[in-house]
Amino acid sequence: MNRRTIRQLTNVLALGLSGLATAIGLFLLGAILWTLIRNGLAGVSLKLFTAMTPPPGGSGGLLNAIYGSVVMTVIGILIGGPVGMLAGTYLAEYGRSARISALIRFVNDVLLSAPSIIIGLFVYELLVVRMGHFSAIAGAVALAIIAMPVTVRTTEDMLNLVPQGMKDASTAMGAYQWRTITNVIYPAARSGILTGLLLAVARISGETAPLLFTALNNQFWSSHLAAPMANLPVVIFQFALSPYPNWQQLAWSGALLITLSILILSISARLVVSSLNSGGRH
Repeated sequence: MNRRTIRQLTNVLALGLSGLATAIGLFLLGAILWTLIRNGLAGVSLKLFTAMTPPPGGSGGLLNAIYGSVVMTVIGILIGGPVGMLAGTYLAEYGRSARISALIRFVNDVLLSAPSIIIGLFVYELLVVRMGHFSAIAGAVALAIIAMPVTVRTTEDMLNLVPQGMKDASTAMGAYQWRTITNVIYPAARSGILTGLLLAVARISGETAPLLFTALNNQFWSSHLAAPMANLPVVIFQFALSPYPNWQQLAWSGALLITLSILILSISARLVVSSLNSGGRH
């Protein structure tokens, strides 16, 4: 058997194993989605979006939990998104070879891999203990801390992909560095940056552990940020572990709602980015 035959067999084997791994992954993903859709659709109705979480044995919906999740996710991404973008911009454009940049990247990698429950305990000690009670703002801060490292990493990577020639051309025309970043680099990397923000939203929208230590839960409607607030991840966690069938059904419907919301958000953002890129080319 010559070397060419060995290379061909190795190539066929590698392709076969890669295809098998892909098929297994797609099968498991499809099984999860099918189970989620089959069990979640049974509880989807108008009442799911208009009624509060019910007591045991009662009927109700997830209105307060949906509102709480949206509020805390939006506040969290409004805090963590800009901070992460600015930090990623510094690492890519200003402090690429600075010593402190290596430390920032190391800390960012640690935060990326840190269990979210540790973030929750940190915010619990930082805010909840000092405030004397759980609150929605504490939950939003915990989500912001989780979103920041994702945004930092994706922003730095996307800015590094912008061709150096574009930056040099802007500088040669007399533009200051901040003007080059805002008018040349950001527009060139906006699709990647937006994708990073979507990844951060997807990461924090389903987090349960940090909210257990910060926002906790609230069976009633609450729009006060300094008070405990209901949210979908914690409600799903509590209802799924309960012995009550109506709570278990609401847990399935809430999980389906989170999944579909992220899917719709991702598709919408990609359509917007595609239209912006097409408009920029024209």
